Amino acid sequence: QVQLVESGGGLVQAGGSLRLSCAASGRTFSNYAMGWFRQTPGKEREFVAAISRSGIVTNYADSVKGRFTISRDNAKNTVYLQMNSLEPEDTAVYYCAADFRTLHSVTVGREEYDYWGQGTQVTVSS
Repeated sequence: QVQLVESGGGLVQAGGSLRLSCAASGRTFSNYAMGWFRQTPGKEREFVAAISRSGIVTNYADSVKGRFTISRDNAKNTVYLQMNSLEPEDTAVYYCAADFRTLHSVTVGREEYDYWGQGTQVTVSS
């Protein structure tokens, strides 16, 4: 079992920044790729960013490319999402997720992820 706990969400004005963290426990952190997803009421959970086990490979949704940066610290069992130039459209609950099956790359499909955190709310005011 893997436990994932997100933190760092909150209320920010448009143009501002937030950094989300996701602390993992339960299994060797470097054995799984990590992803961030987000969801708003009435919509499906959508891919935001992902990072490979080693941290070498990353992938981003087009809507956040150039504004968000995913990173990981395997020594601290933590993955981060630095969010800059936030827009009201970024308002959502953000979830981190762990993928045990993808070895050297990343995947964008939420069905590929095995464990999920409880989510953290990000609200961007205009």
